[in-house]
Amino acid sequence: MKPNKPAKILITDDDSLVRDAVAKILEMFGHQVTPTGSGEEAISVLNDEFDLIILDINMPGMDGFDTIKAINERGYDIPVLFLTGAGSMEYAIKAINLGAYDFIQKPIEDIDLFNVKINRAIEKRMFILREKAYTENLEEEVAAKTKELAEKNKLLQQYSHHLEVASVNTIITLQTALEEKDQYTAGHTNRVTHYAMLIGRSLGLSQEDLAVLDRACQLHDVGKLVIDVSCIQKPGPLSDEEWQLVRKHPVIGENIIKPLSFLEREGGIVRHHHERLDGKGYPDGIGGDEIDLLTKIVTVADSYDAMTSQRSYRINLDRQQAIAELRKCVGTQFDGEVVEHFAGILEEDTTLTANSLQELQDSGFSGIFAG
Repeated sequence: MKPNKPAKILITDDDSLVRDAVAKILEMFGHQVTPTGSGEEAISVLNDEFDLIILDINMPGMDGFDTIKAINERGYDIPVLFLTGAGSMEYAIKAINLGAYDFIQKPIEDIDLFNVKINRAIEKRMFILREKAYTENLEEEVAAKTKELAEKNKLLQQYSHHLEVASVNTIITLQTALEEKDQYTAGHTNRVTHYAMLIGRSLGLSQEDLAVLDRACQLHDVGKLVIDVSCIQKPGPLSDEEWQLVRKHPVIGENIIKPLSFLEREGGIVRHHHERLDGKGYPDGIGGDEIDLLTKIVTVADSYDAMTSQRSYRINLDRQQAIAELRKCVGTQFDGEVVEHFAGILEEDTTLTANSLQELQDSGFSGIFAG
């Protein structure tokens, strides 16, 4: 409310002489007055534009107490001054307990005191309105800032996701380039990823676990980027020295992706994808329940592709021979449930071979980065 704007005052008294006298005094002080003769009439004209209510206690119908209760129900927070006659001070106290701001004793003899009480009540109303406006503005500002922060957070999440995708795709591109230099390993990562995802879906993995499985498969041999694995192409078995070199790639792979904190689970799978249930795998020799389900899936998919892919030092197995080998090694190397789910997939889809997947890769197939 502007300082020079007249205050709007609602006065209610069933005594017209008192009502008119008080109204004239208020108008003399520059206020805008709306007189009413009953509680019912006061409630009928009440709105939140009033700055002050002056209310008689003893009135027929709705008395002052009933009227202030109805006023409070509106929630306008308009100060109420009660008019009380001599001998009715206990009424005034009751009214104040009901939320009245103050009381004025009638007949009004001290005009200056009356004016002070009126002005203080109006000042309270102005304070209430300012506080309400401040609160509303603050809520709007908070809502706007919250929305702004949410939008910025969304952009940051998108940017972070794009960085994650770019980081993983860069590594995968380098790994793919390495594979393509060797006719015996070309397409291995894509095939392992495809096999593992088929197993994961068959096992009913969650979308989150499928995303982790996808990334782990695509990164499982990333350690070969920094070690010389040309020995894999040689005919015949590897020497002890060559074998020790090859066995380093899971640990090196984990170390490569370790700085990418969002790939923590994938790092564990990369490290352990050559472990065995009987504890005779590498690099840590863990076994049984120490190996998580996703790692067990990658191990089966990786081993199957190795058995069915052509190598320089041996003839590859066909689908049925590879299934038989997987089942033969259940309990020592592979998890039985994973093997049976994969065997069921292979036996149902007889076209699912290393050669068919190689053809699929040549036509544009690649693993999908699930963000």
